[in-house]
Amino acid sequence: MIRKSIASLQSEASETGGSSLKRSLGPLEMTALGIGVIIGAGLFSLTGIAAANNAGPAVTLSFIIAAVGCAFSALCYAEFSSMVPVAGSAYTYAYATVGEFFAWIIGWDLVLEYSVGAATVSISWSQYLVRFLSKYNIHLPTQLVASPFEKITLADGSITNGWINLPAILIIIFITSIIIRGTKGSAIYTTIVVALKIGVVLVFIALGWNYINGDNYVPYVPANTGVFGEFGVSGIFRGAGVVFFVFIGFDIIATMAQEAKNPQRTMPIGIIGSLIICTLLFGLFSFVMTGLAHYTEFKNSAAPVAIAIEKTPYYWMSQVIILAIIIGYTSVILVDLLGQSRVFFSMSRDGLLPKLFSQVHPKFKTPYKGNMLLCVFISLFSGLVPINVVGEMTSIGTLLAFVLVCIGVIVLRKREPNLPRAFKTPWVPVVPILGIVTCLLMMFSLPLGTWIRLIVWLLIGLAVYFFYGKKNSKIRNQVAPDSD
Repeated sequence: MIRKSIASLQSEASETGGSSLKRSLGPLEMTALGIGVIIGAGLFSLTGIAAANNAGPAVTLSFIIAAVGCAFSALCYAEFSSMVPVAGSAYTYAYATVGEFFAWIIGWDLVLEYSVGAATVSISWSQYLVRFLSKYNIHLPTQLVASPFEKITLADGSITNGWINLPAILIIIFITSIIIRGTKGSAIYTTIVVALKIGVVLVFIALGWNYINGDNYVPYVPANTGVFGEFGVSGIFRGAGVVFFVFIGFDIIATMAQEAKNPQRTMPIGIIGSLIICTLLFGLFSFVMTGLAHYTEFKNSAAPVAIAIEKTPYYWMSQVIILAIIIGYTSVILVDLLGQSRVFFSMSRDGLLPKLFSQVHPKFKTPYKGNMLLCVFISLFSGLVPINVVGEMTSIGTLLAFVLVCIGVIVLRKREPNLPRAFKTPWVPVVPILGIVTCLLMMFSLPLGTWIRLIVWLLIGLAVYFFYGKKNSKIRNQVAPDSD
């Protein structure tokens, strides 16, 4: 249960020199990073799933409920990140409040979430790229766009295995090269991508608005089928659980705190700003989509937005949406890789992981060795493992991080009430408790397979901690560690 003092964390935040990260991100870049990972392809798929299976046209309310639930945790993140502006996000906050052991658990699990997320998204990115190019009669070799464990049906009807998913590997390598050259360049790229994605969403809302059929909103809340979560009020809340995972990108902003120019101001703006902007866009987007087509038409559809577009004369928008999904996935991969490497950076600086993960490039001031090693690891998953094995981008680790951050705010308010806080979470402990309850409900709604994956990964992490991390922990080797 040994803890880092807030003073030591703030000392890390003020460090300069060859081993420190470069502070180059302002409020605009931070907000763009958050929007970049929140507005991914999930918006174009999860909206239809939640409408068809759970909430009907009231999926708009599901987005609002999910955003409110997410906001509880966001406010707690904003307080911590303004007070402890160092890389590592929930890992660092846990280290200061509940101790090294729990910090290791949450850091290790965040690494899994970011890795699996980046690999999964890169595979989907490859699939959408193939679909996009095929519209222009550009056909990539079939064996080079699928893993060796996937069956592929060729044009002549024969079935064969893939060799390697080359586009998925190339996008991981490309994004890693951007990240290594510096977070300022990464943020500029993300800002441009975010502008394009927001533009596509706004165009869809603007063009689709005039073709909304009011009859599609009747009934706005479909009657419950007798099964919990299938329409009615319970369906709205189940829909909120489905779309909740679209919002969680703001926590990755907290991993970048040590690269913020003025973290006390930048971090709260980036976290809360990205959440507010995305909530407004998602609400309008879902309202227009369910107004263009009846929610029952989205059943079993992987591209519900394409169905909605068919109700307008703008058929060309279908290809634009696919392009937006490709762009969206690209920025999600970038932010996932950024977040993961910064968690590793923090754990390495604390001695819990080998030093190479915290060695900073002399020119670019980024943890380039860790970036390159992670690139190899994730590329192997992207190119050789099918998407159903890599797993869907579930967020059990992120939700666990949210719970610990909310607990941490309560603990620190009690333990060190006089610490300066540039941003204070309102109505403590009510807001943190609501965040804890919301996140636990979301966690318990996840399937058993997700829990099994989490437990197996944590067991591996415990072995690494007890055989390496605990012996090499810097704080344990200090003469007078800060412990209870």
